[in-house]
Amino acid sequence: MAEINFRLDGKVVMVTGAGRGIGKAIAIACAQAGADLVLISRTAEELDATATEVEAHGQRALPVVLDICDLTAQDQAVTQAVNHFGRIDVLVNNAATNVYRDFVDVPEEEFDAILGTNLKALFFISQKVARQMIAAGAGGKIINIVSAMALVGGEKRAVYCASKGGVLQLTKTMAIELADHHIQVNAIAPTFIRTALNEEAFADEEFYGEIIRRIPAHHVGKVEDVAGAVVYLASPAADFVTGHCLSVDGGYVAW
Repeated sequence: MAEINFRLDGKVVMVTGAGRGIGKAIAIACAQAGADLVLISRTAEELDATATEVEAHGQRALPVVLDICDLTAQDQAVTQAVNHFGRIDVLVNNAATNVYRDFVDVPEEEFDAILGTNLKALFFISQKVARQMIAAGAGGKIINIVSAMALVGGEKRAVYCASKGGVLQLTKTMAIELADHHIQVNAIAPTFIRTALNEEAFADEEFYGEIIRRIPAHHVGKVEDVAGAVVYLASPAADFVTGHCLSVDGGYVAW
């Protein structure tokens, strides 16, 4: 039996939203698995901190300050990454935004901002990176961080659910179209994950209790849970996995 390879040695991984939270954990986990990183975020200070941790694991890091919704800047970022490292082997689309609001109260500008970040920006950076992968002729991986809300509904999350559901369908179509180029495209659907941004919300005992009642594992997830799933899908161990959505949710969508 051939050895199963979960390593990313020699790979170049681009992670959007890499400055903090889940994106930062993904970048560090990929570095631990042997990858060099292209780090994308709007905040230079956060990117520099992530880059320092990547380099502490003996890997190279290229921080690129970028508003992911700026499609021209996307072109420049992909070109910069290819000029620096020679190629991009893996793209992890993690950057996203959300506003909690009742469906009947959502204004147009809020709808456009959420869809623009979560779906449109993801679509076009994936297109740009896929073109580079096709030109390089060495295959690749594209991993879209969606959400359990791509699979179920959620109160005050109408636009977010629509955006993530759109990304899930896009994942399947990309997987079909890019298969001939040996590019695997998959999604990861986390449920509630503990990060610095949601600690205040989780401190609300009633809110936290409601979440826990929906999760059979009886606790929320860690950023490392999502990062581990990314490393698997980015590795040679997942070369025959494409068009799939991997739930990282403690059983949340199993109800």
